Amino acid sequence: MFDFALNLRRLMARSGLTLEQVVDATGLNERTVKAILSGKNKPHARTLHRLATGLGVSADELFQHPSLLTHRLFDRRTNPAVQDIVSSRPELFEGWTEADFAELYSRFGTGGALTAISTADVVMAMNQQRDVHQKVALLLESSQAELLSGFVDLLYQKIIVHKD
Repeated sequence: MFDFALNLRRLMARSGLTLEQVVDATGLNERTVKAILSGKNKPHARTLHRLATGLGVSADELFQHPSLLTHRLFDRRTNPAVQDIVSSRPELFEGWTEADFAELYSRFGTGGALTAISTADVVMAMNQQRDVHQKVALLLESSQAELLSGFVDLLYQKIIVHKD
């Protein structure tokens, strides 16, 4: 079972956010945020998406056990080329969250740590994937949600059939 309350408290503490600031950033009502913090009920997927977006983190971070997050420090120490790209090409990182950087630092190149070239390639691929995710999230909030769901199911079935 995921501890959404613990993760939300951790994220609030990391960013120094109050309850009111979380409400403002996410657009959720105060009662909903308090219910998540109390652990009384499991939030809906749409609520978790709004919470993650408002806090500037990946939705995955709301599902992770805090003890699993210690790997991030190790990842940053083993991928020094990442900081070089961050410094030399800051335009690639516009709108990035801490979770995006954590994912980048956790990547490996062929045979070990990322190089400057492989880091730039990974960053561009991550940016493209994030753009697709944002479009999908918007479509799921629109009148096109049913059509998108059907299309995703169709593509998923195509992949499953080809794997057998």
